[in-house]
Amino acid sequence: MFYLLAGVALVLYIIFLVREQHDIGGWFGVLFFISLAIAFRSNKFLKGLSFTVIIFAAVVMAMYHPGYFQQWGNYKLSNLIIPLIQLLMFGMGSSMSVKDFAGVVRSPKGVMIGVLSQFTIMPVLGFTLASITNFPAEIAAGIILIGCSPSGLASNVMAYLAKANLALSITITSITTLIAPFVTPLLMKFFAGALVEIDVMKMMWDIFKMIIIPIGAGLIFNRLLSGKSKWLDIAMPFVSMFSIAFIITIITAAGRESLLKIGPLLIAVALMHNTFGYLLGYWSGRLFKMEERDCRTIAIEVGMQNAGLASGIAKEMGKIATVGLAAAVFGPLMNITGSALASWWHGRPPKEKNLDPGTREQEVRDLSQL
Repeated sequence: MFYLLAGVALVLYIIFLVREQHDIGGWFGVLFFISLAIAFRSNKFLKGLSFTVIIFAAVVMAMYHPGYFQQWGNYKLSNLIIPLIQLLMFGMGSSMSVKDFAGVVRSPKGVMIGVLSQFTIMPVLGFTLASITNFPAEIAAGIILIGCSPSGLASNVMAYLAKANLALSITITSITTLIAPFVTPLLMKFFAGALVEIDVMKMMWDIFKMIIIPIGAGLIFNRLLSGKSKWLDIAMPFVSMFSIAFIITIITAAGRESLLKIGPLLIAVALMHNTFGYLLGYWSGRLFKMEERDCRTIAIEVGMQNAGLASGIAKEMGKIATVGLAAAVFGPLMNITGSALASWWHGRPPKEKNLDPGTREQEVRDLSQL
């Protein structure tokens, strides 16, 4: 029924688009994606893409009716970006514990390669792509900012689905996120300092208050109230999804005019950045003779960035409509490519047979906490 509704909505969207009745057509574009998302929920192969499709619905809404996501009364909705990111980081902290860093002891080689690959491959790729395109300076800086950001939270889920090393994935995500306040500003100064003004100390503090403080609060919360607040465990995934979708929608509405001019090219650049991240991340593991599971993990960790954090940094720079555009495009795109890659690898189990029998069961328990 919802596939049929999506088909009808798509036809009506095209009709109104041809007739240049964009206001009405936009609503049918939103209906198309929402119907498709609901339909995907009933398909075990497409279920993982339903959230991404919802984001597309929100982006279409922001493109056709940006006023809903720019300002309510005298309040600018862009002011919500930082609190939403802090909420996301609190959720991450509340699901973490000291054991998440035990992977450093168990697999120091994998962690070191993963972290170094993350903060070398993606910044260099971002700088290269920004240099060979003819984007305005601030939008080019946004591409570099995505590359200088830490691993994305969705990488842990994709690593599990790809039958990669989930423990290594969680450890790399945790470490790259925690050192981001120190590494990201320095990388931005080095690669993007000629494009936009970078105040290293201010950016360090901005990232610190977006990451370290809320994650620390989450860790304390988890330590004191672990197992005593199941309602929070249930609610946080939905709060996180809403936060990510709303952040992307706000940025899209703010940068609508720029997206209309450079949208297709920016999508192509983001796709290249993302896919080359997977490719080079995978082969960085192969170069150091790591097992297949670990190579898959590093590929996903390198390719999937924390677009939400990049958006927050752009907001603190006062350039959400320009520097923040690359993050708004990269976020939904990486979920599509990440899901596709994870599905492809899921059907091709790693050849290593020396895994502890309880490893997968432990990964299921770990994943349930994310």
